[in-house]
Formats: sequence, structure tokens, C-alpha cells
Amino acid sequence: MYSKTFTSVTEAELIAGCQQADAKAQKLLYERFAAQMYGVCLRYLKNEMDAEEALLNGFMKIYQYINRFEAKGSFEGWVRRIMVNEALAFLRKKEPLYMGIEENHIQVAGNTSADQDLAEGELMALLHTLPAGYRAVFNLYAIEGYSHKEIADMLGITEGTSKSQLSKARGMLQRRLEGHKAIAI
Repeated sequence: MYSKTFTSVTEAELIAGCQQADAKAQKLLYERFAAQMYGVCLRYLKNEMDAEEALLNGFMKIYQYINRFEAKGSFEGWVRRIMVNEALAFLRKKEPLYMGIEENHIQVAGNTSADQDLAEGELMALLHTLPAGYRAVFNLYAIEGYSHKEIADMLGITEGTSKSQLSKARGMLQRRLEGHKAIAI
């Protein structure tokens, strides 16, 4: 069954093999999702070693709990959620998820005039300049698509705090993008 390339093995075959703790199926699962999920982990964590550790811990949880996958949603979505939770757990250990109110926070409204054509690496670098709490909420809402209620439940905060942190993260990113544009000119 696993003599085929990992792209020709169906998702159902892969899941079934992993549920039977088949090492070849686990390897194929890792090969299929590792690069994409590494990117997910890296968005939350500041350095590559931390992202790799969260990725490996996430795959261990996937292998351990794959029997709980109910096929009600996409398998990739299930894998992604585990990776996001692992990255957040790692982030909580490494950096406090500061969710306080900044006294000097200034709300930035409207469209930004900053250059929208930044390279992915530049955007990642800007995301990593955000405080951990801002970065977590921004990633969960703007990139992963979670609702404020889901974010509040995941992070143990209120919906209002989630909304506030997203607003602050966006404002901070807008100011930094404008600064980035000024430097580039």
C-alpha cells in the first residue's frame, strides 16, 4: 500500500495506516503536511528551532490522537488545529501572552497607505515584532479564521480582549508598514 509515492496514497489510506500505528503511514503523513504546518508554527513562534519543536510535538499528538479524528471536517483542518494549539502552548511557555491595555495605544483606522507588495519574509518579520499576545490573536483571527469567541476560549481571555488585541495588532502593523514604506523610499 505504501510503495506508492506519498501523493498517490489517499487521505483515507493514510489515516487508516496511522490509526494502526504503521510507521510508513506516519512517515508519509509527516512528509505530506510538515512543510505547510511548519509555516503555521513559525507564524506564532519567533525562531525556527521553536517552530520545529512545536511541529514535532504536534505530530506526536496527531499520531497519539488520530483515532479521535471523526472525519466531520477536513483532515488538514484537524491537523492545522493541533499545530496551532501546540504553537500556542509553546508560546505560553516561552513568552507571556501579554493581554493588557497599552496606555499609549492609538487606534489607527482606515486604509493603510503602506506598500501592499511586501515579500512573505518581510511580512513574517513584521509579525514577529508584535508582542506575543497581539501576534497570537492576529494569527488566529486574520490568518487562521477563528472567531473572537473561539480565540477567547483558546487563550482564556474575553471576546472583548480578543477584539482589542486584534485592533492593537492591526494598528501596530499598519504603523510599522508605513515606517517600512518610508525606509524603502
